[in-house]
Amino acid sequence: MANKGPSFGLSRDVQAKIEKKYDEELEERLVEWVMAQCGTEVGRPDRGRLGFQVWLKNGIVLGKLINSLHPSGSKPVKIPDPPPSMVFKQMEQISQFLKAAEDYGVVKTDIFQTVDLFEAKDMAAVQRTLVALGSLAVTKNDGHYQGDPSWFMKKAQENKRDFTPTQLKEGKNVIGLQMGSNQGASQAGMTGYGRPRQIIG
Repeated sequence: MANKGPSFGLSRDVQAKIEKKYDEELEERLVEWVMAQCGTEVGRPDRGRLGFQVWLKNGIVLGKLINSLHPSGSKPVKIPDPPPSMVFKQMEQISQFLKAAEDYGVVKTDIFQTVDLFEAKDMAAVQRTLVALGSLAVTKNDGHYQGDPSWFMKKAQENKRDFTPTQLKEGKNVIGLQMGSNQGASQAGMTGYGRPRQIIG
């Protein structure tokens, strides 16, 4: 972990591609949201990928963020005081956030791995997780979201329809366009399979 040297060749190319996915404008919006959600006591990170990583690395800010999206009686992440200084404790704090985010409803594919944040391997994945969490909070609209709702896309919600038995019966008579049409070209005049074409001339 801490003893990892510089990468060369293909490893460096792959890492450079991953780092290009990091969005500095999105970072600004996420920082604004986290500060609106948790209050100014979480502080403001230095600008850039590294500053953002250092700000979130010990898992305290993430824990406060997920706790702020829950009612006061049920906080999913325990925030230690003082903040943990040991590596495994910090990583455990990040893991607690990830579990709580998944329980909140963030899809597994949107969740980053602990090392993506802790070792700054893929900070774009961290951004994706926070965006997914923000979108979910805006969609739930349960009064716990703080900040501008336009910062995140609202997720699509179920639009359940109830059809009467007669409406369902009428639907069986309609030929869907995927099945083609029952007008126009037909097979009238075609010969049976295996017979040669009858060319009259």
